Formats: sequence, structure tokens, C-alpha cells
Amino acid sequence: MKIREIIGALEQFAPLALQDSFDNAGLQIGLTEDADASGALLCLDVTEDVLEEAARKGCNLVVSHHPLLFHAPKHITGEDYVQRCIISAIRKGIWVYAAHTNLDNAPGGVNDRMARKLGLLDCRPLLPNAAQPEAGSGLIGRLPQPMEREEFLQLVKTAFAVGSVRYNRWQGGQVERVALCGGAGAFLIPNAVAAQADVFLTGEIGYHRFFGLEEQLMLMEIGHYESEQYTSEILSEIIQKADAQLPVFLTETKTNPIQYL
Repeated sequence: MKIREIIGALEQFAPLALQDSFDNAGLQIGLTEDADASGALLCLDVTEDVLEEAARKGCNLVVSHHPLLFHAPKHITGEDYVQRCIISAIRKGIWVYAAHTNLDNAPGGVNDRMARKLGLLDCRPLLPNAAQPEAGSGLIGRLPQPMEREEFLQLVKTAFAVGSVRYNRWQGGQVERVALCGGAGAFLIPNAVAAQADVFLTGEIGYHRFFGLEEQLMLMEIGHYESEQYTSEILSEIIQKADAQLPVFLTETKTNPIQYL
């Protein structure tokens, strides 16, 4: 299968038109002529170790969630990891593609996968896309049955395999309506409040945003990487549906830059 056919399948699922205005999803590194795909390595972040792993596994395509080229480099001298990754990918003949906020916002995308891990029902976008209302930022759904706060906290810890969660001093008791957003979703807190969610769960919130909403909803922060860790599952399903014979690997390289003790 041609690499551009794989890209076509990814963009059929998550059109680039769905990406946020600040984003740079799409093909990051690749030649203009057609090339056959030898294998695809899937990851959240492109690093030098990820590219080495792709080469070892015979993959000439790396598909990431976070764009390697988020800010345009002014030169390519190898002085930082982004520049070194560009040089490495070109030398190794590896195409690099990113499905970022377009995959966040797409129906069945990152937020939907988070909701599935929690067993949420009746899900809809928290901030619908004006042109495509079934798509949009964040998501809100409901649990099959209301849960006590401590029970829900344990559900989140288990579903996302995290040792701890950060949350505010919410004065409520039971959780039923859950709003969420993968990654840095604090911008959607007002939408979660307006939707009368009991909980807003995301990867990053920030210290000062934890103040002031104790009577309205529980804010929960589980880590950026942790909230998006299942993204590669979605990418794998899309690619394997397009070509069941293509070798597809989820990276074994740990790219989370944050360590815990």
C-alpha cells in the first residue's frame, strides 16, 4: 500500500479541516513521489529514539499524535531534538505524519476513546464544530449509574493506569455527568460548567484554575500523556482497516517527558 493511501485513510477519519487554528497536523516529513509503506510505527511524540525504533522494525512511516513540527524551525543544524529528528527521518527515509487536534475533534477520536475507557453513554461534543456538529472539542456523557466520588476516582485511576489524580475540593457527592478532554483541555471548563457536568477530566489544568468551582463541579487532572495514551489504538485501527497486511506497531519507546517517583 502507498503511504499516501494510508494518509488518505487517516484524513478520511480525521479531516485536517477539523484541526484547531493553532495546530500543524498532517504530513510533517515526506517525499513528493509515491512510496510503498513497509510498516507503520505509532506514537504520541516523535523522538530520536522513536525514529531509531522505526528503522529497526523496518517501518518507513511514523504516525504521531503530537506534531514534530509544531513551531516552524528557522534552521536545521541539529542543535535541538526537533532538528535532529528532521535530519534523522530524512536520512532514514522515514515519513512522519501527525494526527493532532483533528483526531481530538473527530467523531470516534481521542475524546471518544477516553469516554469508552470510562464506560460513558450518550456522548456528544462539549463544544460542537459549527460546520460539523457531531465533531468538536471535548465530550460530555453519563455513567451507566451514578457513582460516589471516591468510586469514580478509583475508576479513573484504573482506566488510565495512573498512580494518582489531582482534583479540587468539590463539595458534591455523586458523579453521573462527566465532561472530558484529552491533553490540555482547561479552556473547556466554562463549557463543562454550562453543560452541568459533575466532573471535568483532562490532562492539564494548571494550579490557579483549581480555585473557585468547588460548588459546581469536580476538576480532575491526570497528566497530558496519560489522558492521550490510547490514541495509538485509534491510529492502529484506522491503518489496519485500510491495509490488514501492513505491519503496524505501537511504539515501545516511553516518550512521556515527565517522570514520577
